[in-house]
Amino acid sequence: MLEITACNNGDYWKERTLALRDAIELVGGKWKICILQNLSSGPLRFKDLSERVSGISPKVLSKELQHLEENHLITRTVNSTKPITVSYSLTEHARQIQPVMEALISFGSIHRQTVKQRY
Repeated sequence: MLEITACNNGDYWKERTLALRDAIELVGGKWKICILQNLSSGPLRFKDLSERVSGISPKVLSKELQHLEENHLITRTVNSTKPITVSYSLTEHARQIQPVMEALISFGSIHRQTVKQRY
């Protein structure tokens, strides 16, 4: 009964829409989800990320990493090595999106197969 009441409330749908838009803004675009997917296997240095995310320029990668760090999805660690290196890793907060990424991967695979079968 409480669900039905909530569903009839315009604020309920407004909040859901805003939450969805926030989430899409955080991981939307061409590169962010690819960066997060690559970091899901563990910390990576900038150079390693640049090689794994094919097609991304260093300037764009730097900008995307900064955006992800500002939104608490990744952590930037300066390693005291010679020369100094920087590595990036997912935050615990970002690990919550992994099931969503797996669902998107599954959907994408099924969608590709469906499209191939039709054409």
